[in-house]
Amino acid sequence: MAPGHNHNILVVGGAGYIGGHTCKALARAGYLPVTYDNLVSGHEWAVKWGPLEHGDIRDRSRLAEVIARYRPTAAIHLAAYACVGESVVNPAKYYHNNVVGTLSLLEELRAGGVDKLVFSSTCATYGAPLRLPIDEAHPRSPVSPYGHSKEMIEQILRDYDRAYGLRTIALRYFNVAGADLEGELGEDHDPETHLIPLAIEAALGRRAALSIFGDDFPTPDGTAIRDYIHVVDLAVAHLHALEYLESGGATTACNLGTGCGYSVREIVSAVEELTGRELDTKIAPRRAGDPPALVAAPERAYELLGWRPLCSGLATIVGTAIRWARAQSSGEARAQHAAPRPVGRDAARSGA
Repeated sequence: MAPGHNHNILVVGGAGYIGGHTCKALARAGYLPVTYDNLVSGHEWAVKWGPLEHGDIRDRSRLAEVIARYRPTAAIHLAAYACVGESVVNPAKYYHNNVVGTLSLLEELRAGGVDKLVFSSTCATYGAPLRLPIDEAHPRSPVSPYGHSKEMIEQILRDYDRAYGLRTIALRYFNVAGADLEGELGEDHDPETHLIPLAIEAALGRRAALSIFGDDFPTPDGTAIRDYIHVVDLAVAHLHALEYLESGGATTACNLGTGCGYSVREIVSAVEELTGRELDTKIAPRRAGDPPALVAAPERAYELLGWRPLCSGLATIVGTAIRWARAQSSGEARAQHAAPRPVGRDAARSGA
């Protein structure tokens, strides 16, 4: 597809873990995902299904240039700093990038005539839950600057709809995990902070031990419970959200989870069973602000978007993550990462 095709979708942060999977889902549905990413935490090798345009969301002139070139009909906004702990010690970084950067993006979308946006939000907007499962009517009271930044953006989006007609859907993620079913994409964070890849690294001997932060929670085994959703299911939900907006859907928010929670010890057991190796674990103090359990009520997404998580069984989540982790030390993985993208920056600009 040449730039300007009416199925061009701007994917801001498309070189990241969730962004790459979302671009693959879009391409399979006939869209051209145009990745806009500063590559601070994303990877050029993850951009395989459309052009890559390098830029920061706070760079309004660069955003304007890319939007004018491709004339997208909608945008998917995934670009954010997303480490809760870091946001506590360096809130300025999070408010400047997440909130100020989003305002820059919104202004250039307005100027470019783009009136539909899918926004990557988080269950961190709810804070410590008052009830489980958490539905979209649950009070939102974030406990970290990261959560506050996402809640601020959701409010901004509601105001932009009322004032300017920019319709948006905020997708509040729970715990995203797993890897592409065909092995093309997976988690590659530096540093890694997510439980499942950390547990797999411990099982594969790439780290000495796995820290379990608290074993005295009021849960059946004393460890924290979270709702895990496979990244492929999450990516497909973005496609459904886009189609919802294209069909005239109103601004809203939806939880993306499964309604089923697993404890840290259950995750450890699944990794041990699927790798055939026993993990060395150590108990560490609870982290500030960590609630005992976070489990989604996902029915709104089911009803509004016609979406269901199909790959989010624990064995599939952990199994695909293990296959991805094992492949990263192989020559095949290195060759795949070095391979040129089928639609690159230069090809896209020449209309290929």
